[in-house]
Amino acid sequence: MTAGTADELRVIIGAGEQRWAGWIPTQREDLDLLDRESWATWFGGRQADALLCEHVWEHLTEEQGRAAARLCFEFLKPGGFLRCAVPDANFPDADYQRTVQVGGPGPADHPAADHQIVYDFRRFRDVFRSAGFEVELLEYCDEAGRFHYHQWDVTTGPIYRSLLLDHRNREGRLGFVSLILDARKPPC
Repeated sequence: MTAGTADELRVIIGAGEQRWAGWIPTQREDLDLLDRESWATWFGGRQADALLCEHVWEHLTEEQGRAAARLCFEFLKPGGFLRCAVPDANFPDADYQRTVQVGGPGPADHPAADHQIVYDFRRFRDVFRSAGFEVELLEYCDEAGRFHYHQWDVTTGPIYRSLLLDHRNREGRLGFVSLILDARKPPC
């Protein structure tokens, strides 16, 4: 994977305030992961070279997540990829787990208030494999809570809540991690 070129179509799904050079930010009003028609309208006859989605999938049920993976697969070019990050069910930090739990802590306006699922790496990987993707785990914790990092290039699709970019991960301390994977659509 290399950094994108000017003619590539690279789209952030559910960008919120996130902005990365060379990426088009979209919100649910533009691309709804549960509404194929919004994708057909937005993309027209095009397909994306790359999709980026950080901490969105946990707001869907597992069934909705599987349908969303199929939708992303449909609108990616062969050889294109989706880099996706969610909270990690195996990160061994009680405060983190309270923050990301289903239903979230605190008031209804808390970002995690509508979390539907907290994925472990096996289940999250399967969501994308079942849609036809080839999946590579980039960052995750295993069942014993050990953190695994597989060298990846943040310039090909930055995830802020990652080992290298998150300000909470400093001086050898993991303050906040995500379960991050690349889901690649096989070439024709």
